Amino acid sequence: MSYKDLAAVLKILSDSSRLEILDLLSCEEKCACDLLKHFQFSQPTLSYHMKFLVNFGIVKARKEGNKQMYSLDHEKFTEIIQKLNLIESSNQLCICQDMKTGVCEP
Repeated sequence: MSYKDLAAVLKILSDSSRLEILDLLSCEEKCACDLLKHFQFSQPTLSYHMKFLVNFGIVKARKEGNKQMYSLDHEKFTEIIQKLNLIESSNQLCICQDMKTGVCEP
């Protein structure tokens, strides 16, 4: 995952409603109607939030009859966490390993 991709995902995750949706989906798959019961917003607003989460691959969507079912993509979420951990850590994979310090060129 590139820094640009990570920044886009973090922008998606910066919305408190989307974080709450992810928390609700963390245990099990839920239909849109179950999610709507939890929130005080309309179906179009839920669809708006789900579009972002699904398009970035954080949430999986599938149709079951006339219901839209959603689940957290745990692998994708783990990938995001691992990329953030890589930024925070100092190891061989860190880009700072390629950087020379104390050398300022005019």
